[in-house]
Amino acid sequence: MGTPTIQTSRLILRPLALSDAPAIQRHFNNWNIIRHLATVVPWPYPDDGAESFIKQQLEKIATGEEVYQWVLVLRSGDGEAIGNIAFYPTAKDPKGNRGFWLAEPYWNRGLMTEAITAVNDFVFCALGVESFYVGNAVSNVASRRVKQKTGAEFVGYIELSHHDGQTKSERWKVTRENWLGRSSTS
Repeated sequence: MGTPTIQTSRLILRPLALSDAPAIQRHFNNWNIIRHLATVVPWPYPDDGAESFIKQQLEKIATGEEVYQWVLVLRSGDGEAIGNIAFYPTAKDPKGNRGFWLAEPYWNRGLMTEAITAVNDFVFCALGVESFYVGNAVSNVASRRVKQKTGAEFVGYIELSHHDGQTKSERWKVTRENWLGRSSTS
């Protein structure tokens, strides 16, 4: 199963494409986003960073690796990518199975919570995943809040170097049972 297009009330989550590179490069090359990310993401962000990232992800998908990569697009917008959500169902990485970022002009509008809700529905209902892990830099309050609003349970800390110098990340678990129970009572 490839990455499906998912629609929410304000967003279209569609598969990542090479044509998204200019928008991703423009939005992601931002210290306010990258400072909360692990040092595996290069900083300063290279001029071809988005294109290289997209090619790498598309190659993983083409070789059969189970990777789901969405870009977030405003339904009322011009089709430009304003964020990204990646889900790796079988990843054993201590950072977790899902990551996301959103362009700074779109922060504090509930867009990422809306997008993660739709992705969680896909993960648990279409893929049948039982549980997965997510993480965030301790200082990333907005990311923590998205996790709290989308059914994640805090399980502890891991050591992980971030661009802003911190070495601690929060680790969260999202379970099918809690997600479906949460959804049915909403």
